[in-house]
Amino acid sequence: MSHDDHHEVGPARHHAGAHDHEGSALSEMDLRVRALESLLTEKGYVDPAALDILIETYEHKVGPHNGARVVARAWSDPAYRQWLLDDATSAIASLGYTGRQGEHMVALENTPAVHNMVVCTLCSCYPWPVLGLPPVWYKSAPYRSRAVIDPRGVLKEFGFELPPDVEVRVWDSTAEVRYLVLPMRPPGTDGMSERALAELVTRDSMIGTGLPKTPDDRKQDAI
Repeated sequence: MSHDDHHEVGPARHHAGAHDHEGSALSEMDLRVRALESLLTEKGYVDPAALDILIETYEHKVGPHNGARVVARAWSDPAYRQWLLDDATSAIASLGYTGRQGEHMVALENTPAVHNMVVCTLCSCYPWPVLGLPPVWYKSAPYRSRAVIDPRGVLKEFGFELPPDVEVRVWDSTAEVRYLVLPMRPPGTDGMSERALAELVTRDSMIGTGLPKTPDDRKQDAI
């Protein structure tokens, strides 16, 4: 379900540092998780080896690098791009990315006239196979509420402003559907390989709260 930005009803309800506050709480949460893990292991409820495999999977086998490959393929291959827009689930599965939280995918293409942004207002539904685990801010109450009523304000807090004539469409993930934003290909990338293009794709650009890097950005990263 999408919400157009003309449904904005008021100013921002939390300040620009809210995402930082959410992130700063992560260390405390991490300590709690570790303590709970130790307790469950001691009582025999958790197999440490199985837990290690699970962590390995989410750290190295699933994550934004998978989604970046999907986007780079769509940028490079017009036929794949159309397939992705017509049947994202199958197109993504063709690259080997399937599984829980990715059974029903929809790709949303950004254009010069339309910018797509994804939220889950009820909980934290997120396409794990292509983006990995959701960032803390994605699950936060401020983001989940404000993304719908003040999308431009939220985007500004993430560091960029869209021209007034660009329509913002906010898509609400559900238990049935997960979304992947197909960002616009950055200028100056003609002739780049698919692998090089994938390095420009950021996690936030596939949620709609950021933009892909440019070749100049990559050069700065290397300095």
